[in-house]
Formats: sequence, C-alpha cells, structure tokens
Amino acid sequence: MSKAKYKFNKKSLQFEVVKHNFKTIAIKVLSYLATGTVFSVVVIFLAYTFLDSPKEKILKREIAQYQLQFQMINERVEQYDKVLADLADRDDNIYRVIFEAEPVSSAVRKAGFGGSDRYSNLEGYENSEIIINTVKKLDKVNSQLVVQSKSFDEVFNMAKRKSEMLACIPAIQPVNNHDLRRLSSYFGYRTDPIYKVTKFHPGIDFSAPKGTEIYATGDGLVKEIVQSRGGYGNCLVLNHGYGYETMYAHIHQFKVKQGEKVKRGQLIATIGNTGKSTAPHLHYEIWKNGNKVNPVYYLFNDLTPEEYEKVLDLSSRATQSMD
Repeated sequence: MSKAKYKFNKKSLQFEVVKHNFKTIAIKVLSYLATGTVFSVVVIFLAYTFLDSPKEKILKREIAQYQLQFQMINERVEQYDKVLADLADRDDNIYRVIFEAEPVSSAVRKAGFGGSDRYSNLEGYENSEIIINTVKKLDKVNSQLVVQSKSFDEVFNMAKRKSEMLACIPAIQPVNNHDLRRLSSYFGYRTDPIYKVTKFHPGIDFSAPKGTEIYATGDGLVKEIVQSRGGYGNCLVLNHGYGYETMYAHIHQFKVKQGEKVKRGQLIATIGNTGKSTAPHLHYEIWKNGNKVNPVYYLFNDLTPEEYEKVLDLSSRATQSMD
C-alpha cells in the first residue's frame, strides 16, 4: 500500500492529504516521457557521431582491406606494364631486326582505348579515384597486350617465311668476280668520268667485257625494263619483296621479261656500254625501303671474311666511277 502524501494548506494552516486526479498524473507521465526521449535522442546522436556501431566497424575494416587490395593490384599492374615495355623493346630491337621488319610505331602501341564516358559508372563513390585509376591501368595493359600479341603473330609468320626472306635478300655479286678485280668503283662520292667533278655514286661498278653474264642477286620479280640511250642506258629493276629492290644498268641484252619471276643466280642480262658509260660495265644498286644503300654490305654470301674485309677497305678509297 502506497504512503499518502500531505500538503500544507496556508489558509487553514493544516496538512491535508494530496489527492491526484487523472490530469495531473497524465502531465507527469508525459513530462517524464519527454525528458527520457530528449535524453535518448542526445545519447543516440552522440553515439552515432563519435562512436561506431559493430556493423560500421566491420564495414570500415572491409573498406580498409579493399583499399589495400587495390593498392597491391596497382603495384602488380605497374610490374606488368614494365614487363610489357621490355617485351616491346625486344620485339622492336631484336626480333624485328632479325627479320628486317619495321618496328611497331609508338602511336600504335599507345593507341587510345576508350572515351571520357567509359568510367562514368564508377564515379560518385568515396573511393572512385582509386577504382578509376586501377581500371585505367588495366585497360592500358590490356590494349598493349593486344598490340603485342598481334606483333608476335607477325614475327611468328616472318619466322615461318625466314628461308623465303633469306632467298629474296640480295646476297651475291651480280657477275662472276672470284678474284674481285672486276669491282672498279664503289658506293659514295666519286669523280665523274666525263664532267670530272665529285658526285655521289649510288651503287658499285663491275667492269667486264661486253656480253658478260649478269645474275639476279636474290629471288624476285622483274619490276621494270627500260631501254634508253642516256643516263643508265638499258636497265632492269628487280623487286625482291621485304622492302628490297635491285637495279642493273648499262645492259647490252635482256634475258628476262617484265613480270617474270627469277631466282637468285639466274641469268637476267648481259653487260653492255649503253647510256652514259665510258666502257662496258655493270652499274649495280640496292634499294631498301626506297633508300639507296651500299651494295658492298650485301655481298656476304659470295665472299670469305678475308675477302669481305678487303672489299670494305677498297670501297673506302677514292676512285673514279665509270658512269
């Protein structure tokens, strides 16, 4: 049984029993509830602001783990990028050099792989930057892998055609010249036999009697036959493929026709004295990708190492050309 509460009445100067009606009780209850609610809200606000719930702690640990994993993935992608760069360097400077192929251009290797909207679906998150950077690096590596794979396919095909390529590259002397005495003028600046001025001589000359046989220095196709009284006179051009062409000038008689396929060592013409020529001889040129190169460097199949060294020494001496 609850104890009665008393209240002093100043008018009657007596203590009277306090009687509680429903309104008074309701007000007190509501005041207690309001106080408790405010206190609870304050406590919950402070807890959520400064303290992590168990679930939040778990999520934060997972996010930290994901960030660490992304960092490790980035480091591995950078390693893969270095390996790809090394493969590209070997491809351009070793494998393609062996097969005398042009290196893959940097523009092709670094070609774009997507527009600015490619990563829009990854934006708007707290860690969007690290995610987008990682995906960009992966896309870059993937693009380079595709280019490198295609390049290796080309190198593989070139390797399968290696014997064909070696047969096509000019590699012998165009005339019989075992004693090397027929080499009369070399590649470089020489004295013009008619004008007596120094001019660039873009080939080598083989002096020999009229009618001496001329041979194809590599497998190829007769690209052009020209008959003329001036300049190089009667001349013949062979297309060997792989960027190589050879030109034979001052010809007396042609032994092949335009469009005909020829083999290395096949008789294609005879030496003459046509055009701007001071005596019967063959003017021989090699063109690589449209540029005239020194034919002396392409006589290796016909010469011993000692003979090759001798030819290189002779080619450096000043002489007079024959055309």
